[in-house]
Amino acid sequence: MTSSNRLTLWIFIAMVLGIATGAGYRAAFPDEGSIAAFSDHISILTDIFLRLVKMIIAPLVLSTLVVGVAKLGDLGSVGRIGGRALLWFISASLVSLLLGMFLVNLFEPGVSLHLPLPPADASAGIDREAFTLRSFITHVFPKSVVEAMAHNEILQIVVFALLLGVACAATGEKGEPIVKAMDSLGHVMLKVTGMVMNAAPFAVFGAMAAVIAQKGFGILWDYGKFILQFYFGLVLLWVVLLLVCWAIIGRRTGTLIGRIKDPLLLAFSTASSEAAYPRTLENLERFGCPNRIVSFILPLGYSFNLDGSMMYMTFASLFIAQAYGIDLSVSQQLTMLLVLMVTSKGIAGVPRASLVVIAGTLALFDIPEAGLLLLLGVDHLLDMGRSATNVVGNAVATVVVSKWEGMLEK
Repeated sequence: MTSSNRLTLWIFIAMVLGIATGAGYRAAFPDEGSIAAFSDHISILTDIFLRLVKMIIAPLVLSTLVVGVAKLGDLGSVGRIGGRALLWFISASLVSLLLGMFLVNLFEPGVSLHLPLPPADASAGIDREAFTLRSFITHVFPKSVVEAMAHNEILQIVVFALLLGVACAATGEKGEPIVKAMDSLGHVMLKVTGMVMNAAPFAVFGAMAAVIAQKGFGILWDYGKFILQFYFGLVLLWVVLLLVCWAIIGRRTGTLIGRIKDPLLLAFSTASSEAAYPRTLENLERFGCPNRIVSFILPLGYSFNLDGSMMYMTFASLFIAQAYGIDLSVSQQLTMLLVLMVTSKGIAGVPRASLVVIAGTLALFDIPEAGLLLLLGVDHLLDMGRSATNVVGNAVATVVVSKWEGMLEK
């Protein structure tokens, strides 16, 4: 058994043990205070792991992207590859949004659940002022690369790394020492990644134990239909993405799925696609995507290509409208999708990003923001699926662009 398969097995075992532990504790100590204390303590394992992953991401993105852009050689290559990546990102986002819109109108979960509605003037506790056009545009550009790395602002790190990589390529021999240093840093950080990933099963155990102890299985009964409908939508989206991938790279699509199973399981169990970033980068290179493409496309994807989050925002917005009996015409729904399409591109680094964007969108269509309270209880369970889907979407995007560039190794 390879080390990758062993990690997958241990993560799966940790998930099962975490579910059993959380359910067992909830049954033995049902009072809310005890459950809250248990969840708080057991989730320390997950918090430590996620902090270690965040420690890796900034230097890993910076080093690999600078080397990747420098190896591309010129602005023309960067522009061509970036243009192809954005074409894919926009197309995938539209598919996610339209598929979500179709399924919500088909299933009508907001009508069929018959949940007690919060008062329309109740506060959901979401700061929708955190996102504005001005804040989005200014947020893209770093005022300090040190500050951007300290706060893991991936989009800002990408902007700086693109400029530094192009500058290194333009200065020729004088830029080579920086490129070599970044290349060495990238290899070292991948080694650190391997060390950190050994702690993944403990993080998964803590995450699953905490969420099951807090939520129990009762919430699955109350929201089961909505959760199943949302996950059905994610499965359909996976099918669409992988069919397109199959049309472009053929039977190797199966190999790709095998390569990304580790980061997929990690993203699902921790509800964090960020936690899967280092492993995704490493495994895509092993699949045959060149380092310069992976290190360029993947960071962009984590800012602009969040397919699972896009579908969730469609589901959530239209679900809330249905729950309050607000009938939106097809043109209004399409307008809502366009709003989500634009605003979701600026959510990198915003806490509870999807909920912030949804809150702002609801206000534009006079839909009560209080409807978000209907989803807060199951948001973590839904986040698990959308995080895994984000990993699939970015992996497929990287492979497709590599193939379009004629750089995908067999």
